[in-house]
Amino acid sequence: MPATHKKFILTEEGLSQLKAEYEELTKVKRPLVTSRIQRAREFGDLAENSEYDAAKEEQSLLEARISQLEEVLPKAQVISQVTNTDFVVIGSTVVVEMNDEVHEFAIVGSMEADPAAKKISNESPVGKALLGLKAGEVIEVSLGPVRSKIKLLEIK
Repeated sequence: MPATHKKFILTEEGLSQLKAEYEELTKVKRPLVTSRIQRAREFGDLAENSEYDAAKEEQSLLEARISQLEEVLPKAQVISQVTNTDFVVIGSTVVVEMNDEVHEFAIVGSMEADPAAKKISNESPVGKALLGLKAGEVIEVSLGPVRSKIKLLEIK
């Protein structure tokens, strides 16, 4: 399937956060950066104007993120909160044993993935491998040069 037809899987909460981010970027941050660029231009010579360069760099990053959100939001597919499934699906919270450690995380769409917040992408090696598993099953996953055994302890 071509990337242009890709659906972006999001929870209701994730979609709300992306919409809020888009509003913030387009209505607040974009005008601020534009005014910073305008102010920096008034300093004169743009060739040695670090304020201008910094503002242009910020504008570039801002516009890239806005473009990304403009691609994602119309193609968002909202998944409902999962309750009581016998196997792992996107939206499941799982408890696994990996490398003699127990971890708990949610399987989410790639736009919501945030390992620090214990949310891993359904497209990541671990997320992809866990989809469809039932509690008690063990799989092996290659994480770079290392193969790890993962035991699915519980689906919440």
